[in-house]
Amino acid sequence: MEILDGKKTAELLKRQIAEEVAQRIAQGKKRPHLAAILVGTDGASETYVSHKERDCQEVGIQSTILRFADTVSEAELLHTITQINADDQIDGVIVQLPLPKHIDEQKIIEAIDPAKDVDGFHPVNVGKMVLGLPSFVSATPDGILELLKHYHIDTKGKHCVVLGRSNIVGRPVANLLLQKGYPGDCTVTVCHSRTPHIKRHSLQADIIIAALGVPAFVTADMVPEGAIVIDVGITRVPADTKSGFRLVGDVDFESVAPKCRYITPVPGGVGPMTRVSLLKNTLQAATR
Repeated sequence: MEILDGKKTAELLKRQIAEEVAQRIAQGKKRPHLAAILVGTDGASETYVSHKERDCQEVGIQSTILRFADTVSEAELLHTITQINADDQIDGVIVQLPLPKHIDEQKIIEAIDPAKDVDGFHPVNVGKMVLGLPSFVSATPDGILELLKHYHIDTKGKHCVVLGRSNIVGRPVANLLLQKGYPGDCTVTVCHSRTPHIKRHSLQADIIIAALGVPAFVTADMVPEGAIVIDVGITRVPADTKSGFRLVGDVDFESVAPKCRYITPVPGGVGPMTRVSLLKNTLQAATR
């Protein structure tokens, strides 16, 4: 069993991005600029955005965080996005989800200029991704593919079972692994909350991508010997720690890991890859 070390891989990619940013600056080009919109004071969202800000600083990307109270109106957010779309100094924008219930998330996402949609959530980017056209790919699926590439994991003709059908992870990663070329050419099965006998499908998999958001859902009896397991889930559960919680994935790591050829840990697996993919998209937006 070998650990797919997302933290180590992300650091290598960040160094490459930092070199490209430095080259741009040396050539007299504008420093890439990422804006993040954060609504409310959710602890997990605050932590994630602060990590993104630190990542930007490490690679030389300018970052701006626009904070709003959770009582902000939908109209005010839309107005802010309109201003960002028109600002040539800002290359990419992300809106930290989830948003308060009185705000239509889809309307906010669709208001973003697709050329600045570095989260890859806009229907234009999603559509281009499905068709195999150049687009911004959402950060988590892109991070998963980068991890597979870094470890030279063969995907051609492999059976990949994706657990979860969200627009953020499940659906896009399934589409990406279906596409011609590497990493792709997989036969893909997507399972979700209405799929009967999920175990029957997962036991036929060469690659399992767990993105359900259910702690320890994938157990040893669901995983064939020699499988490659990518754990996307990350949930806070109460624990006797300084913070009062610990992070767990969708996979019961202790029981599943001995059966695997490769497996991602939580934390330190897909999470760092998600963040570095956002940096990559921001540099790509600036280059365009």
